[in-house]
Amino acid sequence: MQAAIVREANGSFDVVHRPVPDVSPGHVLVRIAASGVNPLDTKIRAGVAAHARHPLPAVLGMDLAGVVVKVGAGATRFQVGDEVYGLVGGVGGLQGTLAEYAAVDAALLAHKPKSLALRDAAALPLVAITAWEGLIDRARTRAGHQVLVHGGAGGVGSAAIQIARAFGADVYTTVAPAQFDVVSSLGATPIDYTASAPADYVLEHTADEGFDVVYDTVGGATLDASFHSVRRYTGHVVSALGWGTHALAPLSFRGATYSGVFTLMPMLSGKGRAHHGEILTEVARLVDAGQLRPLVDIRRFTLDQAGDAHARATGGQAIGKVVVDIP
Repeated sequence: MQAAIVREANGSFDVVHRPVPDVSPGHVLVRIAASGVNPLDTKIRAGVAAHARHPLPAVLGMDLAGVVVKVGAGATRFQVGDEVYGLVGGVGGLQGTLAEYAAVDAALLAHKPKSLALRDAAALPLVAITAWEGLIDRARTRAGHQVLVHGGAGGVGSAAIQIARAFGADVYTTVAPAQFDVVSSLGATPIDYTASAPADYVLEHTADEGFDVVYDTVGGATLDASFHSVRRYTGHVVSALGWGTHALAPLSFRGATYSGVFTLMPMLSGKGRAHHGEILTEVARLVDAGQLRPLVDIRRFTLDQAGDAHARATGGQAIGKVVVDIP
């Protein structure tokens, strides 16, 4: 098979021939049709993602969509010919998805949404799982909640808006004015973070009570602002980037709670992998019900253009998720 390998930090991609991987019990062999490019993929390549261990040289890429071509012993959920998607590798020494084939732990996979092309399905796994773990697993978002998503035009943020809406929540999001149309089309009320302080939008949208759920997808000072924006006593702050040093006093004085989301843990630890497959099954249901859609950049790339795809993802020109086609 062909695979794109990075040999050193900040290195270029080299497309090489490698043996098709063997299939061990509990795994399936997937013929990859498309690989989603996440910001974390570019950080791993640059050698600046200490929390996402993946020794080089290696095949990068975390998200895939493709077709099952071989089923290992015990992987009874799938059959040859099934179209699947998942967050499956590119970290922790697991082969990434910038390759023609990958042997994948079947627990990490789900049948892809019937209404999506494989290319579009490849844009969903990491962002949808991250959004779901924060909103549903941690914060128990439900109908009647007022949810604030920081960074709603990004990958995780746009998925979070749609998942919260699907569960009946009223959703608000902090974005720049240029992104108002995008988030409004997803069903969120936009808030101009360049012009409004937390005290302003908490007063305007919640009568100064605070939001039931605040999902931070930005980190840093935005997480600190989240602690000032959450509802007293019953509110919950979630962050996918809570890695810095933060003062908990504002959160404590509101009597609210906090959870972190670390989406890579099942791949790094081997624990909890089946839940990722379960989440993606529910995500597929939402997609096919018309309640969730991926934002996919219009530019197309092939395996030998993986470097260009990474440049597109980091250069600020992409609108939506960059996807590499592996025909």
